[in-house]
Amino acid sequence: MSKAKSTLEQWRILQAVVDHGGYAQAAAQLNRSQSSLNHAVAKLQDQLGVTLLVVKGRKAQLTDAGEMLLRRSRGLTYAINEIEQLAGNLHSGWEPTLTIAREIVYPTHHLVDALSAFEPQSRGTRVTIIDSVINGTKELIEAEQVDIAIVGGLPPTGHLIEPLCEIDFALVCHPQHPLASHNEELDDHTLSQHLQIVIKDTGLKNTDDIGWLKAEQRWTVSNFHEALVILAKPIGFCWIPQHLVAQSLANGSLYQLTLKGGTRRRVMTSLVIPNRDRQGPASKLVEQLILNQHLKPVEPK
Repeated sequence: MSKAKSTLEQWRILQAVVDHGGYAQAAAQLNRSQSSLNHAVAKLQDQLGVTLLVVKGRKAQLTDAGEMLLRRSRGLTYAINEIEQLAGNLHSGWEPTLTIAREIVYPTHHLVDALSAFEPQSRGTRVTIIDSVINGTKELIEAEQVDIAIVGGLPPTGHLIEPLCEIDFALVCHPQHPLASHNEELDDHTLSQHLQIVIKDTGLKNTDDIGWLKAEQRWTVSNFHEALVILAKPIGFCWIPQHLVAQSLANGSLYQLTLKGGTRRRVMTSLVIPNRDRQGPASKLVEQLILNQHLKPVEPK
């Protein structure tokens, strides 16, 4: 492997001279003598065998070759700064990665808003979001495969929860579906004679698909977005979170069915930290930002 002819410090000095408009200005910014900066740039040019700067009057200007090499050097110094920052973050316990399990009933916009607030403070932390369903979420928590989990319903035993929000479900179908023409409230027997769309549990050990499961005909899909594509045709019914179908119900592209004993179901979502002892500062920050999404604003007196 050949030895590098130049150093990062030389490139940083060249960048400072260009960015600040000359040797004197760069020397003031770097708290260095002007002669040391002149020497560093001159040595860099000599080592490379390329003229990078020419002095015109009192101002140093880049040559064409200097402009090209300076542009490449900025990527190099930026990468080194990132590596050094990452090393500092690791030293302070800041996590380089975070994994979040999101029960798919939880509104995506809440999580996106929290992560948008986290991004400017993230120090380069990479975030992975896993969409999960029922027992799949619980298994991720029990195996401590995620740093933060948003659960729908009851979490695994032995874990403390932070309540987030309640999710209402509506039973819906296409307006031209035969169920939509019933004038009376529906019962289990009537529903069981039609195709039901259910959401598959992502658990590996146990499964408990989302929805009422007495229909003989059943299509199982991975998420609510797939269910909504099917519901665009008059071929099935499904329990869907209210926030996902509010607009479709308002414009008439979906129809909400009326059931005996109630037309809606409700699930509480909660936040769980699988292992508090291992929780780092980045995870704590994201946790608080998620919780902030559900704080009630204080009304003025």
